[in-house]
Amino acid sequence: MSQNLPLTLISDLFCQSESPPYSPGQVLFRTGQRVAQMYLVLQGRVELQRHTPQGAILILQNAGPGSILAEASAYSTQYHCDAQAVEPTQLAVVGKSAFLDALDKDAGLARAWSYLLANSVQAARMRAEIRSLSTVASRLEAWLEQGNVLPQKGHWQSLAAELSVSREALYRELARRRAKAGAV
Repeated sequence: MSQNLPLTLISDLFCQSESPPYSPGQVLFRTGQRVAQMYLVLQGRVELQRHTPQGAILILQNAGPGSILAEASAYSTQYHCDAQAVEPTQLAVVGKSAFLDALDKDAGLARAWSYLLANSVQAARMRAEIRSLSTVASRLEAWLEQGNVLPQKGHWQSLAAELSVSREALYRELARRRAKAGAV
């Protein structure tokens, strides 16, 4: 199956409706809310965030254009995390029951959905592997090796949360890399 075909098949379900635009910091849904819709990110970026008992924020998904947000929510009655826009964002929306009905009626669509869910599991495992590395430098390097690029300065806090490191530790590592690059 072509890399883009599953998303094309799934995104066709979303072609009839767009949400109002979301501003940075605006919350789409909160932990415990009932799942009624599925979301496709058209523009911008949305983070799925889980708040730990210690007050830390874990980034579970960093969804950009073309991403289905909170895929597992299709099979849940309530959300298990918060979703927050981190850039000006536009979403396409479809009702959860209509989404599941379409999967039930079309085996090709169900296969495409399975493919996307498998990719999501692989990405989650990679995030867990990166977070298991012992140093900020190794976590950042592994994250960059996945084809990611450093965000603009105002978004480093989100990267720290995604890597599960403190902001200060990430800032020190970035400063160390800048100094090293300047010394060459």
